[in-house]
Amino acid sequence: MSVITSIEDLRLLARRRVPKMFYDYADAGSWTESTYRANESDFSSILLRQRVAVNMEGRTLRTTMAGQAATMPVAIAPTGLTGMQHADGEILAARAAEQFGVPFTLSTMSICSMEDIAAHTASPFWFQLYVMRDRSFVESLIDRAKAARCSALMLTLDLQVLGQRHKDIKNGLSAPPKPTFMNLLDLALKPRWCMGMLGTRRRSFGNIVGHAKGVSDLSSLSSWTAEQFDPALSWQDVEWIKKRWGGPLILKGIMDVEDARLAAATGADAIVVSNHGGRQLDGAPSAVKALPQIADAVGGQTEVWMDSGIRSGQDVLKAVALGARGTLIGRAFLYGLGAMGQAGVTKCLDIIQRELDTTMAFCGRTRIVDVDRSILVPGTY
Repeated sequence: MSVITSIEDLRLLARRRVPKMFYDYADAGSWTESTYRANESDFSSILLRQRVAVNMEGRTLRTTMAGQAATMPVAIAPTGLTGMQHADGEILAARAAEQFGVPFTLSTMSICSMEDIAAHTASPFWFQLYVMRDRSFVESLIDRAKAARCSALMLTLDLQVLGQRHKDIKNGLSAPPKPTFMNLLDLALKPRWCMGMLGTRRRSFGNIVGHAKGVSDLSSLSSWTAEQFDPALSWQDVEWIKKRWGGPLILKGIMDVEDARLAAATGADAIVVSNHGGRQLDGAPSAVKALPQIADAVGGQTEVWMDSGIRSGQDVLKAVALGARGTLIGRAFLYGLGAMGQAGVTKCLDIIQRELDTTMAFCGRTRIVDVDRSILVPGTY
């Protein structure tokens, strides 16, 4: 593929270059994948009002997200196993985000550790936290995030239990991949990926192995992970984490107005309307369908962001019009990373920025902070 003009181009290239189990991990949903598909398709039904003879000079996409300056209302979402899409993937994505001027979020379930990111970047980054049964380990993660100069903590609320992802089960997902015949055959067809992995020591969960009690290697990690996600997570835990962290707090995984009100009442600096990319509750509405009502309910109390399904700058603009102060991109940057490494993440961000800028111009706006529902065709959202 010689000319890349869209996120879809990056996806197709990533599918060719990334081992099947890790590509499927990124590009799949739970159960029937109906919510995963709706996250993307529901954007297409929202129509934009094209305006003409408006002075389009001096456009700006600059904004802030949780007090952090951003060249556009986009941040890199926390994604597990990013370092299995490309060697040292989290480091490369963080560098691309830093150079582009957008926030980067590191997942608890990352391959590169938070200390790795701090050592390879100069800008503060965000850390995404899962609540584990071992609260002392949660405390240590928070303390390490402080030491790594993370500027915000993103607490994911929608993974108390794991949604059933059929492709991961069928592929026997593991990091690194088990040396089965099918895996070895697949890896033989991905020489670029293999060479990258041979050149790095980061091949497992860097935030966990060697840090959590009883987890010293891969064999002990899988059983620990299966037991540690805490189904008892409650709003009292959110309050405890907020106090322990003491800095900007972002709550991710809100899909219901009642939950949005409870989240805002905690004093969270931002909430993220998200269904985990369709990877948890299959049959839930798309994030963009849930967004307007939540933004109307709590937008005056906390920043409302959105993720799940964003594949273009037009999607970003529609989300902003519907009340999102910012957006997160997960799969879109993973496609870029798997396709071309750091350059691919930069390409992804560049594609989204150009599409966002051009579309905003066609809609008669020059500042992203002035975009509202008046740029949308009534009755289409």
